[in-house]
Amino acid sequence: MLEVRGLSKSFAGFRAVAEVNLAVVEGQIAAVIGPNGAGKSTLFNLITGHLRPTAGRVLLDGRDITGVPPHRICAMGMGRSFQRTNIFPKLTVFENVQAALLAHRGSGRNFWSRSEVLCREESQKLLASIGLAGQAQAIAGTMSYGNQKQLELGIALASDPKILLLDEPTAGMSASETHEAIALLGAIARERGLTLLFTEHDMAVVFSIAQKIAVMHQGRIIADGSAAAVRADPEVRRVYLGEGP
Repeated sequence: MLEVRGLSKSFAGFRAVAEVNLAVVEGQIAAVIGPNGAGKSTLFNLITGHLRPTAGRVLLDGRDITGVPPHRICAMGMGRSFQRTNIFPKLTVFENVQAALLAHRGSGRNFWSRSEVLCREESQKLLASIGLAGQAQAIAGTMSYGNQKQLELGIALASDPKILLLDEPTAGMSASETHEAIALLGAIARERGLTLLFTEHDMAVVFSIAQKIAVMHQGRIIADGSAAAVRADPEVRRVYLGEGP
């Protein structure tokens, strides 16, 4: 579903991402982990078209998307959420999801229908799938941080992605919110046959859901494999988990 080949990015001589190779197969839940400054967010920005790579290629379902603008990559089947919530805080929860559905379907300039009836049923179904049906009329900016992250997930799902990239989806959440968010992600991935790639600092989260883990350190991938293999890797234990000599 996603293949990264020799991807690199330099800023004024500093290599934030260096010759990264990564592959995620269809339906897989994969994670990219690493300490702060390892290059995880930069890698995501390269994959999703928010940055142009210095070298290397990105392929989505076999199609070369290197340097393609984010809106076109989204239309080709890749969704994205960010570390900081990216919602319309003054709109209702329903209106946030509705706007995303209308944009995906190219209906944002329909002048001949009342806005509240457009994509109404689809919006309600999507809110139910992310556990926010009961808060449809709540103002998005007044909700808890965890609920706002759920809403952002709903906005991303509105584009009907084949693969979804999540940048620290549980950052800032309480323990209970984190547990609920991970259960929700797993359920949605299974129901939709969705491919997931996410970054995360909480190792309990990573090892509870990821089928494949890639570890970044100083812009490079130093380990890539199953959770058990990565957990046992001596280099990972040394540079990331703080163990060993």
